[in-house]
This record gives sequence, structure tokens and C-alpha cells, in this order.
Amino acid sequence: MEQQPPSSLPTTADDRAGVIAPPPLLYLAGLAVGFGLAALLPAASVPGPVCWPVGGLLAIAGIGLARWFFGALGRARTPVDPYQPTTALVTTGPYRLSRNPAYVALALGYAGTAILAGTLWPFVSLVPALMLIDRGVIAREERYLERRFGDDYRRYKAQTRRWL
Repeated sequence: MEQQPPSSLPTTADDRAGVIAPPPLLYLAGLAVGFGLAALLPAASVPGPVCWPVGGLLAIAGIGLARWFFGALGRARTPVDPYQPTTALVTTGPYRLSRNPAYVALALGYAGTAILAGTLWPFVSLVPALMLIDRGVIAREERYLERRFGDDYRRYKAQTRRWL
């Protein structure tokens, strides 16, 4: 079910979620901190035979989910950019499984990158990165979508998990 917003709702540049930062940058910052920890602290490495199969699988899963996410938003002709007004409530494709498939995809890519690099330290900084995503992005987007789509979004929210 893809729905257009009621015509009485504004679609100006002021009509947006107000996220604290672009989500990919929050994940990249967490990854950078994790690699910084890996450079400064004792080794916390992933066994070599695990790196490529597990890391590769996670990275490929993240890329696949991201493509599915971009396709769903593209078909609905609603912007990916959280600083633009949302023009449609998308509940199809990956949105049937998660209200936040892009953030799941980014987390999978993050984990895959860390494992491919052979270090576990980035998982320490993944926790604060996910907390920032949860409070500074997802919570704000959900409040925005409730204002924008009302009961339709509340029904979707009640039926679909936040992550997986």
C-alpha cells in the first residue's frame, strides 16, 4: 500500500523530519572511531578464515537490502534524502519487513566492513552509532511520519517492526 499525503499537508522545505545528521555519516563516524580504536588498542581480531565468508556475506546482504530500499522509494517517487519532504508512505518491498530497511542495510554493511578488515573494535562504536540513529534519526522520522500520514502511519507502525 503506497499512499499519497492528503492535499492539506504542506510539502515545503520546512516539512521534514529534522534528523541530526545524514544517517550514512553517523555510521561512517562510528566506523572511523572503531578503526581508530583498533589502531590504538590491543588487537581484537577476527580469525582469517572467518573474515571473507562472514564479512562478505554481511556486506553483500547490506548492499542487496540497500538496493531494494532505493528501488521501493524510487517506485513511490518519494525522496531518499531525509532533509526533503516525504511524498508517499511506502509500505511495500523491504518496508513490509522493517520500518527502517536503510538503517538495517547500513548496519549490515558496517558489520561486514569491520569483519572484512579483521577487527572487532568497530563493534564497540557501533553501539553509540545505533543509539544516535535510534534517537537522532528514527525517532524524529517517526514523529514526522505520524504528523504527515496520521492514522495510516500509526497502523503501519503497529504492524511492522522497527528493525527486523
